[in-house]
Amino acid sequence: MRKKPYPRDGDVAEAIKEVFSLYPLVKPENFAETVQHVLESHGFYTGLLTTKRIWRIYEKLVKRGEIFDYLMVVQESKGNTFT
Repeated sequence: MRKKPYPRDGDVAEAIKEVFSLYPLVKPENFAETVQHVLESHGFYTGLLTTKRIWRIYEKLVKRGEIFDYLMVVQESKGNTFT
């Protein structure tokens, strides 16, 4: 029996996009768990995948403009506030 592959950042990003297409009303509390279930259904090993990593990839996708901040959790940086 082969070991299941560990998900790369790109795999997690695709799973995040898939979560929003399959479960558009997912809540932030259930988001990371739902992403893990989607990855497991694609045959990935998610035992070492942390919630922090999922949120970091989500934030990166939002800041790059690849997805909209559906969960309304990413705050924009104010930049230089010294005037």
